[in-house]
Amino acid sequence: MTDQEIQMEAPAEAKSGSLVTRLIIAIGVLGILIAIGYYFGLQNYLNLDALGEIRTWIQDNLVLATLLFVLIYAVLVAISFPGATFLTIAGGFLFGQWIGTASVVIAATIGSTIIFMLAKWVFKDALASKASGFVSKMEDGFRENELSYMFLLRLVPVFPFVAINIGAGVLNVKLRNYLIGTFFGIMPGSFVYVSIGNAIQAGAASIEETGLLSVFAQPQVYVPFIGLAALGALPILIKKFGGKKAAELSSDQ
Repeated sequence: MTDQEIQMEAPAEAKSGSLVTRLIIAIGVLGILIAIGYYFGLQNYLNLDALGEIRTWIQDNLVLATLLFVLIYAVLVAISFPGATFLTIAGGFLFGQWIGTASVVIAATIGSTIIFMLAKWVFKDALASKASGFVSKMEDGFRENELSYMFLLRLVPVFPFVAINIGAGVLNVKLRNYLIGTFFGIMPGSFVYVSIGNAIQAGAASIEETGLLSVFAQPQVYVPFIGLAALGALPILIKKFGGKKAAELSSDQ
């Protein structure tokens, strides 16, 4: 084994150890949260009857409920709290397809913009060195066309959501381009995941009214599967028809 191979192997082992440590910490935190939830009886509220009562309250207080959901979602995105996908699905279950999608897109845009502005105007110097790895991978794309590249990054999430927020800020992307690219780029994915929550609600209602088999005849139930398939095919389609920069981006997945 050469000195170069030893030097290459050491960082790889360190990286592997770091991933294992993070996984152990994540499992530990999840276990603690579950234990706390059971201690306070949270499991009593995680059933269709309880969720149905919540939906009834939301329908009676739609404006207030929507504002609360947007606020909570935006804060969780701003602090990079994991689990946004599940919250997006919950938005579909609680608010339906259209209000759920609008709420998720607005909230995610607000929350991510907070991180973007902090990275751009407050912590830029500190983050520039720590995040230099993935920032350098985005630099050429943003230099070529900020808006289209921002849209593409959101549409096909090659990098983690928070990494894009930070990278765009460190690279001085214009706020206008960031907002437009993020808002419209996350819309297709948000629509699909919200539709899953909407399908769960529609499926539960159909089972109660007409039985299990009728669930699969509901468009709200089978459309999300088509949407997920379309999202999965996006990188392939973009690589084939989206031009050189899009092809390079999708090949990184």
